[in-house]
Amino acid sequence: MTIRDLNPRRVWEIFDEITAVPRPSKKEGKIIEWLIDFARRHDLECKRDKIGNVVMRKPATEGMEDRPTVILQSHMDMVCEKNSDVAFDFENDPIRTRVDGEWVRAEGTTLGADCGIGMAAALAVMVDDSLTHGAVEALFTVDEETGLTGAFELGEGMLTGKYLINLDSEDEGEIFIGCAGGVDTLATLRYKTEPAPATYTYYRVDVSDLLGGHSGDDIDKGRANSNKIVARLLYEAAERFDARLSYFSGGNLRNAIPREAYAIVGVPTVAASDFVGRFEQFAEEVKAEYHFTEPRMALSLNEMPAVDKVLDPASQRALLGALVGVPNGVLAMSFAVEGLVETSTNLASVKFEGDDRIVITTSQRSSVESAKFYAMQTVESVFALAGAEVVHSDGYPGWTPDPESKLLEITVESYRRLFDVKPKVRAIHAGLECGLFLEKYPDLEMVSFGPTLRGVHSPDERLKIATVDKFWRLLCDVLARL
Repeated sequence: MTIRDLNPRRVWEIFDEITAVPRPSKKEGKIIEWLIDFARRHDLECKRDKIGNVVMRKPATEGMEDRPTVILQSHMDMVCEKNSDVAFDFENDPIRTRVDGEWVRAEGTTLGADCGIGMAAALAVMVDDSLTHGAVEALFTVDEETGLTGAFELGEGMLTGKYLINLDSEDEGEIFIGCAGGVDTLATLRYKTEPAPATYTYYRVDVSDLLGGHSGDDIDKGRANSNKIVARLLYEAAERFDARLSYFSGGNLRNAIPREAYAIVGVPTVAASDFVGRFEQFAEEVKAEYHFTEPRMALSLNEMPAVDKVLDPASQRALLGALVGVPNGVLAMSFAVEGLVETSTNLASVKFEGDDRIVITTSQRSSVESAKFYAMQTVESVFALAGAEVVHSDGYPGWTPDPESKLLEITVESYRRLFDVKPKVRAIHAGLECGLFLEKYPDLEMVSFGPTLRGVHSPDERLKIATVDKFWRLLCDVLARL
């Protein structure tokens, strides 16, 4: 069975087409062309702004011309993560999808259902003449995953609707009416090297097979951060064994909890057996710490040939001290919404760049603007004490809930009538583009809902098949009732 055999057939067929089009963040040219061609093939009005966002318009069905226009919004880019042993070119290769029981997955890569399934549902609405609705606008934004650039730079006059349904949520049965704001903090450490000691034995330390996940949705699930684990080991090894660091690499994306990291490190040959013994003990300790949340965690230590250079002592102290000291994970839970993470930070990636720079990427989120700013300051202060140059992204605003929204009322009523159960109404710790749309169109009413996705932003990303039909039925019913 392929995904084209699933129901609702039109949604899955369009999703299958989308997965064949490469669409990394900031490299959306191919999917933009595909969308414009889709509109041409289906005789839909289409407009593109300077940044690359695409809007399609479909008129109201007969007798519903007096209804307010509804915007269906999704983003066209996808997170590009793969397992290290998988050969895949995200700029050219189609995603290899497969049906796995009650889920759809990809072969060793992210699936791109975030937000490809939202795109597919919006496009299915645009071409299904059996549906009843007022005028509909389908907005597809660029670069949501790495900077919300499309929402930030949305062109003038792109939208005319009164209601906006964001199709970028990941929990069927839950309707979202608010989200956290966020900001990225980047630290650049300048380092010096010196010849590697000749009397040392060198090893490669690897942490792998972590669950990773979305740095907003999954930050409260107790998952391990690969950068933190490697840094812990190296910090102790430097103190106990006079270890010398040659290289460190971990994580990739600012909005993903890092799953893999490795370092190349040397210890005096006379202490090598003690270091190996301590590594084995450390590996068992860390696995025990994360016994319930990281069942597949793997730590390995492999001897390797001698290296030419290591960081000088001052550079090594600065890097390892900063990585161990910088906060990571949940910083505060909300007292306003039970169970909601209020503030968090993610140590996303550590990369050696060029011959003298180490770039460390982190991201902070909060539903309270002042707390977001304080989290940013906390992270900045650690890196500044280590002598790093620190810069911040422009950040993006949160989306303040409106529990009195007419759109919310109708969506809740539709869900209850269709499925005989009341949906949960909640805010989300992940970032959505809704706050930026509200800055440009302050009179919009908005909700966000979608099918169930798990493992988002990791190669374990999967889409629960049965929830896509419920998602589609809810969307169609809300459009008919607004």
